Amino acid sequence: MWSELRDRSPSQTLAFLPEPDTDRLAETLVAFSNSDGGTIVVGVDEHGNLTGETYADEVESALLSAIARCRPPVEPRWNEATAEGGRAFSITVSRSPELHSLDDGRVLVRAGAENRPLSGEEVRQLAATKSTGGFEEEIAPGAQREDLDDEIIEDFIAKWQERQRRDWSRSKDDLLREVGALNEAGHPTTAGVLLFAHNPQAFLPQSGLTFVKFSGKLPRGENGQPGYGRREEIGGALSNIIKRTWEVLGEEMRVGAVVTGLEREERTEYPIAAVREALVNAVAHRDYRLGGRRIEVRMYSDRLEIISPGGLPGFITVDNIVDEHYSRNPRIVNSLYQWGYIEELGLGVDLMIEEMVRAGHPPPRFKDTPYSFTVTLKNVREHKPRAASMPTMNERQTKALAYVEQHGRITNREYRTLCPDMSAETLRLDLVDLVERGILMKVGAKRGTYYILK
Repeated sequence: MWSELRDRSPSQTLAFLPEPDTDRLAETLVAFSNSDGGTIVVGVDEHGNLTGETYADEVESALLSAIARCRPPVEPRWNEATAEGGRAFSITVSRSPELHSLDDGRVLVRAGAENRPLSGEEVRQLAATKSTGGFEEEIAPGAQREDLDDEIIEDFIAKWQERQRRDWSRSKDDLLREVGALNEAGHPTTAGVLLFAHNPQAFLPQSGLTFVKFSGKLPRGENGQPGYGRREEIGGALSNIIKRTWEVLGEEMRVGAVVTGLEREERTEYPIAAVREALVNAVAHRDYRLGGRRIEVRMYSDRLEIISPGGLPGFITVDNIVDEHYSRNPRIVNSLYQWGYIEELGLGVDLMIEEMVRAGHPPPRFKDTPYSFTVTLKNVREHKPRAASMPTMNERQTKALAYVEQHGRITNREYRTLCPDMSAETLRLDLVDLVERGILMKVGAKRGTYYILK
């Protein structure tokens, strides 16, 4: 266990505690239960170093006290993680279908590497989502184990082993149970059918994707006829949907060239990483309960729209979508992460924004309705601000912008390294000023915050 965790940092699904502190344990138990679940490692500092001063009886006592503070109680699993130079203990928390709070009334969720209390309205939103959640865990009516494709399963196991950096020594079905594709009795769940079935659309017709390429800016042509030149219905397991849609997008995206000096650089119509994140997010987070509508990818002459059935889940809104993370389908999300389709849990929107702005495009536009969520990427290029041309900036801010132009982004820590003689508060206000003037864009929250050119 420790070999899998020691090179990772605290994140959406991983927390390090140097000692078995009851209050922090209780807060993290509640936050993980209300979010996507996760692992708490006790006996490790924030840098991933063993403290060497943690004992099993202390962990057990603190954990029991922490569970007693949760309303309703959380049911974690814990064990000792073998490690050289000391002891570490892993506590695994599953996402809960119930809404959990602390005994003082606070409701917390996991936001990046932090536990964040929700406001009253956010609690109401999360409670409403919890009451309708768990669809991916349900048994898929009529599906049998033989409906799952062993070739897809073997590909997943190979990617899982690569991601985990260890071999899977038990049976295929044991791993399918672990990721939530089979229940304990061996029946395929909805997540299992979507991820591994030969033909998921036989059980969930709405689980496919429709790609349409329009010739102009509108769905209709000049004479009121359909204005599309290509339409393709894409089905199969979710991995196949992602791969095939990606192939189609690659065939349809225009490619241009930029010559700088003697170097020729090819540029796609849209940044590849941004399109990939928008597509994978739509597949991972759509509401698969909604019948009669598939994911739609619409390519117009001036924009790309990716429409996912189902509004934003939980307490997520268009306003907080960059800073917060909540999965409607945590088992599907985790499996796509293990597969390699998701690079880092909770950072897809950040990457989408960063890649679009870095390429000179406007940031993505997000539209949320009760029954759909749309990401729009525009293919126009805006003028990219240059550090030398920015008016009325102090010398420190000029340094910061030069750093961003060279490295693509800057963090508060990197800015403090550039200007070691200035106070952290002064430098923070410098960055706030650049954001308010529309020169920089803030991405992420708390320790995960960084800034890019807007």
